[in-house]
Amino acid sequence: MSVAVRIPTILRTYTGGQSEVTAEGATLAEVLDDLDAHHAGIKGRILDDGGKLRRFVNVYVGNDDVRFLDDLGTATPDGTQISVIPAVAGG
Repeated sequence: MSVAVRIPTILRTYTGGQSEVTAEGATLAEVLDDLDAHHAGIKGRILDDGGKLRRFVNVYVGNDDVRFLDDLGTATPDGTQISVIPAVAGG
């Protein structure tokens, strides 16, 4: 299933400057594997060494935060938009 992945500015060095790329996969985990196959190293910036989403990276499938769904097992239907958003802290 083909999905669109929105890439934050800080990770665009992995995508040749592209702000949006396509990837294949029925789940978020599969999409991230496919994304990394075409843009080597990007998955390591989204997932930690234990294979879980990094604490300060938010991922949305459609309008829903995957942490409140099935995390990496979240379904990614054909045509879905996935957004990778670095958390912003401030005071």
